[in-house]
Amino acid sequence: MTALTPAPGFLEAPFARRTWRAYGFLWVALLLAPFAFAYAVLTTVLTVGLTVTVVGLFVAGALVLGGRGWGGAYRRLSRRLLGVEIAEPVPRRTRRGFWRRLGGTIGDGAGWRAILYMAATFPLAIVSFVVSTVFLAVALGAMTHWVWSRFLPLQEAPDGTTHRGFSIIAGDWYWFADSPARHTLLVAVGLVLLFLWPLAQAPFVALFRLLAGALLGPTRASVRVAELERTRAGVVEDADDRLRRIERDLHDGTQARLVAVAMQLGEARDLLAAGSDADDVALAGDLVGTAHDSTKEALTELREIARGIHPPALDSGLAVALETLGARAPVPVTVDVDPVVEAGGRLAPAVESIAYYTVAELLTNVVKHADASGAYVLVQRTADGLRVRVRDDGRGGAAVVAPDGSGHRTGLAGLVDRVRAVDGTLDLSSPAGGPTVVTVLLPTQTRPATPVARPRP
Repeated sequence: MTALTPAPGFLEAPFARRTWRAYGFLWVALLLAPFAFAYAVLTTVLTVGLTVTVVGLFVAGALVLGGRGWGGAYRRLSRRLLGVEIAEPVPRRTRRGFWRRLGGTIGDGAGWRAILYMAATFPLAIVSFVVSTVFLAVALGAMTHWVWSRFLPLQEAPDGTTHRGFSIIAGDWYWFADSPARHTLLVAVGLVLLFLWPLAQAPFVALFRLLAGALLGPTRASVRVAELERTRAGVVEDADDRLRRIERDLHDGTQARLVAVAMQLGEARDLLAAGSDADDVALAGDLVGTAHDSTKEALTELREIARGIHPPALDSGLAVALETLGARAPVPVTVDVDPVVEAGGRLAPAVESIAYYTVAELLTNVVKHADASGAYVLVQRTADGLRVRVRDDGRGGAAVVAPDGSGHRTGLAGLVDRVRAVDGTLDLSSPAGGPTVVTVLLPTQTRPATPVARPRP
C-alpha cells in the first residue's frame, strides 16, 4: 500500500482537497456499509447452512468470489478518495476436479478477506461519519451563527427577558449568543473546531487505510509464492536455454571435431594397411598428427563447456573460486572473503554456484560498462544469510532493465531472477558518477566438508 498524495499541513488541512476527499469517502462508505454488511452476513450464513448440501456450496462459493468484486470497488474508492494505491490480490487459479474446484471457490482467501473488510467497516463507517460530520457541522454553524441566528425563535431567560440564538442555561444562570462580542466569540470557536476537524477525522481515515491495505491487497505469502513461481519459470527457461546451447556446442563443435578425428584415423589406418610406401607412411603420419591436434582442441572445448556447467574452481570452495575469478579479471579486483563463511562447512551447491556466477556477471559488467579502475568483492556470513557485495569506482548509472526480447541489457535482470529463485534479494545502488554497489543476500545452507580419502597403512 502506497500513499499517492502527501498529508497537508495543519493550517491548510481544512481547505485541502485530500481532506474533503476523505470526507467524501466517509459518505460513500456510509452509503455502502449496510449493503456490504448484509452481503457479508448472507455469504457467511449461506456457506454454513449449505455445507450439508455440498452442491449448494457452489452458490456460496460464487458469493465468496463476488467479494473480490467488492474488494475491487473499495480499492478504487481508496485510490481516488483516500489517495492510497493498493495492489490487487493474486489472481485466482481455476483448479481441475470437482472437489478441488469447490475448495478453491469456497476457500478463496482474497474473497473472504474482502468480506471481512465489509463486516469490519460497517460500525467504523457509522462512527467515523458521525464524528466527522458533527465536528464539521458545529464548526460551520458556530462560524455562521451571526447570520442565521436572527431567524431563530425567541427564548425566555430565567429572569424573564427574551433572547435569540445559541444559549446555555444552568439554573438561574444563562448565556445567549445575541451580541456582536458573543457572535465574534462563536466565530473564533468555530475556527478552532474547523482546524481540529481534520485531526478528528484522520484516525478514522487511517483505520480505513489500514484495513484496506491489510484485507483488500495481496498477502505477503501470496506475493512471495507468485514471485517465486515467476522467478522459477525464468530460471527454468534459462536452464533450458543453457542446455540447448550446450547441446548445440557439442553437436556443432566437439562432435564435428571427433567425427573428423575418426575419419582421419580411419584414413591413416587404411594407408598403413595398404602398403609400406614411404609416401603413404608420411601421409598417415600427417593424418595422425592432425587427428592429435583436433583431439586436443576437442578436449579444450569440452573443458570450456564443463566450466560453464560447473566451475572447477568451486571444487576447492567458494573463497578459492572467487579469488581465482578476481585474479583473472582484466581490472584490479580485491576479494575479501570472511573466514567464517566456510568455517562451519561448505555452503549448499546452489548457493555457491549462484554466488560465483553473480560475482562473475558483476565483474563482467564492471569491465564492459563501468569504466572503472578497480573493484572490491566482500563476502560475509550474517544472521540473515550469505552477503555478497561488489563495489566499483566507475561512472555509475546502472539499472535493472526488464528484458525486451532483444537479448541486450538483461544481465542484471537475469541476476535478480536467479537470486530470487532461492529466496534471496539483490540491492543496487548506482548514482550517476558512481560508485556502483550491488549487495546480494542469499539464504545459507551448509553441507559437511567432504573428507579426504587417506590410504590405509
